[in-house]
Amino acid sequence: MVADSSVWVQALVLLLALAGFFGLRSFPKHVMSRLRRPSLSLQSRRHFFNGAQLLARARASSNKSSGSRSTSALARSACDEADRAIALDPRDAAPHILKALALDLLGRHHPALRSLDTALAPPVCKSLEPRERADAHLKRAELHLSLNRRRRLDQAIADLLEAVRFNSENAKAFCLLGECYEEKGLPDEARRAYETAIGIDESLIIANEALRKMSSAKVGS
Repeated sequence: MVADSSVWVQALVLLLALAGFFGLRSFPKHVMSRLRRPSLSLQSRRHFFNGAQLLARARASSNKSSGSRSTSALARSACDEADRAIALDPRDAAPHILKALALDLLGRHHPALRSLDTALAPPVCKSLEPRERADAHLKRAELHLSLNRRRRLDQAIADLLEAVRFNSENAKAFCLLGECYEEKGLPDEARRAYETAIGIDESLIIANEALRKMSSAKVGS
């Protein structure tokens, strides 16, 4: 009973920690559902929760001017915990995503991308709820663009289309999709994506500014 209580305390910390990392607004409910799955061992959950806590501390440290060494150490420890969870339950996507986020924080974008590829490939992706899957596709699109924005544009668009398919309320995905369409020279598609993003979240500065510029260009022509 003591061990189980410890796990649930760690779970609560995880909910707070990952909510800000991945844009998973409904993640708490999904995590709580995952916790009840008998396929996940107690030890696997412990490693996952420990890794999430370490990643939360790493991200907090990264916001401090003198925290680079601490950030790296914490992020590497988060990767280690994710690897331990993966070894115990390789078919659960959550540890793979946790590893990807930690690697991304370390600036290791190619390995982070491979971890997300694993999380989004069958049968592992079946452990994700639709909104979780949407956010994973969004993160993978962002990684594609950070690696080579011009050459990976089509891959990013494919991921973003999947993101909005799994979650039609993902404003950030629509906004980034608009940016990608603009770079592809597809103004009509870009406008629709921006308008959809603003319809979901009217406070999106990037989408509002992009539409303003597109309207000004249209009037000027």
